Amino acid sequence: MSTAVLAAGPAAPAGRRGSLLRAEARRFRSRRMVRVLLALALLGLLAAVAIASTQFAKPSAAGLADAARQRDQVAAQQRQFRAQCLASTPPDGVPVEAYCGPEQTADDLGTVEDFIAKRPFTMDSAGRAGVLGVAAATAALAFLLGATYVGAEWSTRSMVALLFWEPRRLVVMASKLTVLVGATALLGVLAEGLWLLAARVLAAARGTTAVPRHLTSELLTSAGRGVVLVVLFALLGFGIANLLRNTAAAFGFAFVYFAILETVLRQVRPAWQPYLLTDSAVALLLKGGNKVFVDQGYVDARGFYVATGREIMVSNLHGAVVLAVVSLAVVALGVLLFTRRDLD
Repeated sequence: MSTAVLAAGPAAPAGRRGSLLRAEARRFRSRRMVRVLLALALLGLLAAVAIASTQFAKPSAAGLADAARQRDQVAAQQRQFRAQCLASTPPDGVPVEAYCGPEQTADDLGTVEDFIAKRPFTMDSAGRAGVLGVAAATAALAFLLGATYVGAEWSTRSMVALLFWEPRRLVVMASKLTVLVGATALLGVLAEGLWLLAARVLAAARGTTAVPRHLTSELLTSAGRGVVLVVLFALLGFGIANLLRNTAAAFGFAFVYFAILETVLRQVRPAWQPYLLTDSAVALLLKGGNKVFVDQGYVDARGFYVATGREIMVSNLHGAVVLAVVSLAVVALGVLLFTRRDLD
C-alpha cells in the first residue's frame, strides 16, 4: 500500500481553469448588452433586406414599353419647351442657342430602366451601395460593442476583481483588445457576407444576376475595407470608454464629436476635413477614396463674398491611416493610464 502511494507521488496542484484569453472571450459573448446589440443588428439586416425586396422588381415587357413611352413623352415636352424658347427674345448679348440650351433626345434623359417605377436589383448599383451601408452600420455597432465591453468592466468594478486573478495589467488589456479585434473582425465578415448572400438572392428574385467580370473582386475589396473600418471603430469605442471609465460617457463624447465638433470644424477650419474621422471613414469605404471640397472664399473690398476653393482627394490609405492613428493613440493612452494610476 505504502509503495503504491509513493509511486504515485503528490497530487498536482490545481491550475487556473482556462486561460485569460478564453475567459475574456467568454466574458464578451456573455454580456447581455452584446447579445441585445447583435440581435438588433440581425433584425435590422433582415428588415433592410425585406424593405429592399419591395423596392425592386424584374422589369416586364409591358413595363419596359410603358417606360419607353414615358421617356419619349418627356423628350417631346423638352423639345416643345425649347421651340418656345427659341421663338422668344433672349437677354441682350446672349446668343439664343446658349440661352435655350442644346436639344435633348430621349437617350440624353437616361435609360429606359430609369423611368420604371420599380427598377431591377443589380449587384453593380444596389449591391455595391449595400456593401457600403452595411459597413457603416456595422462600424457604428462595433463602436457600441467596444465601449460597452470595457465600460461595463469599470461600472461593475469587475476590472478591479480581475486584477486579483491576473495582476499583470498589460496582459489583461492585451487579452481584452485581442478578443475585441477578433470578435468585431468576425462580425464585419459575417455582416458583409450575409449582405452579399442576400444581395444575390434579391438579384435572382427582383433583378438580374448578370455580374461584370471585375465586379466580384471590387465587392470583396469594398467589403474588406468595411471590415477594417469595423475593427478601427471598435478600438475607438474601447479606447474612449477605457479613458472615461464609463460607457454612457463614451457615447456622450462620441455624440458631441460627430454631431457638433466636426460640424464646427468644417466651418472654422475647412482645411482640416481630410483629417476628420467621418471624412476619413468615407474615404476608406469609397472606391478610390473621397473628394473633399475645401472652401477658401473671402469677402472683397465691396463687401461681396467671393467663393473660391479646391478639391482634395482623400485616398483609401489616407482614411485608414487617420482612423488607425487616432484609434490606436486613444487606446494606447488609456492602456498607459491603466498601468500607472490607482484603481479606486
